[in-house]
Amino acid sequence: MRRGASAAAAAGVAAALAVAFAQAVDEDAGAVHPFPGVGVLMANGEHWCTASVVDSPKGTVVATAAHCVAPAGEDGEPGEVAHDGREIGDLSFAPAFTGEGPGRQPLGVWKVKAVHVDERWTRWGEDTADYAFLSVEPDEDGRTVQQAVQEAVGGAREAPVPDWTSGYEREVTVVGYPESARNPENRPVSCSTRTAHDEDDPAMLYIGCAGFWTGTSGSPFIADRGGPGSPGHLIGVLSGGDTDVDSTAALFDERARALYERAAQD
Repeated sequence: MRRGASAAAAAGVAAALAVAFAQAVDEDAGAVHPFPGVGVLMANGEHWCTASVVDSPKGTVVATAAHCVAPAGEDGEPGEVAHDGREIGDLSFAPAFTGEGPGRQPLGVWKVKAVHVDERWTRWGEDTADYAFLSVEPDEDGRTVQQAVQEAVGGAREAPVPDWTSGYEREVTVVGYPESARNPENRPVSCSTRTAHDEDDPAMLYIGCAGFWTGTSGSPFIADRGGPGSPGHLIGVLSGGDTDVDSTAALFDERARALYERAAQD
């Protein structure tokens, strides 16, 4: 799900901004997903948004956008349904998801146990609070998400550490899953670029990268990434944008940290 996503974008812009589709997991060849901690947030088993593992003591915390998991409030009153009028449904997380149709879940599917969202979102719908932290239950084999991801990449830690005091201008890699209508093989799209203040709302982060269609809400903004074993720092998650090229994110702050710490204790 993606708020304000455009129905069209210029192909030349995509080339100019050097968006690269990440290689999907090849189970038969044993290839490693380049972003194993990033995956699809599902509602009632269907691709709903993007989410990602974030480093935590128990390894059970996932980050996404608030509008993916809770209706926006208005005038101090809670919302009733998601912004598009649909029920959000039962949530689960499939890291490293890929493949046509129902796809493959090489690292399993984890049921969301608890959702932690700032009341600035649930009561007022403030864009600067459009982030959420989820705690997930162990999979059927008793593994936590982080443990599964570590195993998948040969033991290298892949979960970025949250950064609560980041500035607005950072070199980041953003990774997300567009909806299957525009991405039938369900491969994640990634872009490495520099963030800035959004012109329309300077309190929000802005990036210009084509390909971030509906479904990429919640995509992690990862700074200082150095590849496997050097996962970097998570500074925010994709919130919205007027087109698939223009994307915004709410920068993590101390209120985000409080939500994360609650999720980490679940």
